[in-house]
Amino acid sequence: MRKLFTLYLLLSLVVPVSAFAEEMKIGVVNTARILNEAPQVKMAREQLQKEFSEREQGLGKIREELKRKEEKLQRDSAIMNEEQRRQLEHELVNGKRDFVRAQNEFREDLNIRQNEVFSKVQNEIQQVIHQLAREQQFDLVLENYVYTSQRVDITSRVLQRLNQQADANRQSGAQGN
Repeated sequence: MRKLFTLYLLLSLVVPVSAFAEEMKIGVVNTARILNEAPQVKMAREQLQKEFSEREQGLGKIREELKRKEEKLQRDSAIMNEEQRRQLEHELVNGKRDFVRAQNEFREDLNIRQNEVFSKVQNEIQQVIHQLAREQQFDLVLENYVYTSQRVDITSRVLQRLNQQADANRQSGAQGN
């Protein structure tokens, strides 16, 4: 009798939920695909690359200079006098310390800027998703899922909107110049 009651209870819970679910309009967004294909994300990456490439190249030059000094010390330490060797070692220690500090500052600045830029892009993506959901009367939009059917996947529609917005922004930027 207890098993029968449990079965009845489970069935009574499942039936209303399934009837309710049929009436709901559900959409699903593949966030990973949006982050790979949205032009706003690509433009943000390019912007950061332009902004930080000069500093990154400068760090590369410093790294190469330190490497040359290290090689010189290894190669020529036997023929250097004590003062020359000590001077070069001192330059290397100070150079490495300065390089590590500059590299850490670069990473921190890059991380801060990435967070600023991508936060702005994420807000834009969320606005597009919300706008699309309201216009097309979705009851529920999910992100970061394990599996979904193509029937409820609205990622292509979101990307289409994002592309339209990016095109409009490029055109308004070109007209402003």
